[in-house]
Amino acid sequence: MGRIAGVTAAETRERLLRAAADVFARRGYDGTRVADIAAAAGVSNGALYAHFGSKAALLVAALRAHGRRLLAELFAADPDRSVTELLLVIGRWLPRRRDPQGYLIVEALVAARRDEDVAGPMRDYVGERADWIAELVRVAQSGRELDPALSPDALAHFCLLLAMGSALVTPDLHAVDDEEWAALLSRVVTALAPPHKEETP
Repeated sequence: MGRIAGVTAAETRERLLRAAADVFARRGYDGTRVADIAAAAGVSNGALYAHFGSKAALLVAALRAHGRRLLAELFAADPDRSVTELLLVIGRWLPRRRDPQGYLIVEALVAARRDEDVAGPMRDYVGERADWIAELVRVAQSGRELDPALSPDALAHFCLLLAMGSALVTPDLHAVDDEEWAALLSRVVTALAPPHKEETP
């Protein structure tokens, strides 16, 4: 069960990331052994370590891969979508999330509180997400979609709290009506818009 014939290194890495996402979600970080992920991916432990230095590194890499996939799909669906509309689309999806990334982020956040090997990569991961959102906010501010007086870092933090909280408060724990949630998000985004200037006669 070493390297699989006819499978490239990139394909092996992708296979490991998919297997890691599935096994971590089912068994949790503490309940998962590297051998479990290697077996699920159909490779040896050595092949896994050739791509990822540790279980913690694999957990965060799986998070990054799933996050990129979601964003790539959103951009591909409508590349001309405004920043505020993109944030609204993501926000509308949050209460219904049952994706592997939701389980992964919960496992990673819990593990980061107990294990410094996870805490370091998670600080980097959360920082990258915050920087990405803050940059989107700056783009929206320059296009007058969002109030330039708002702190991009504070708004990014708010978005992160919503996204990570949605992984914890799943629909089976507390459901919300889709239309009511969308209406609330629209009100929030409206409140974040630049103030209207009174027209001079």
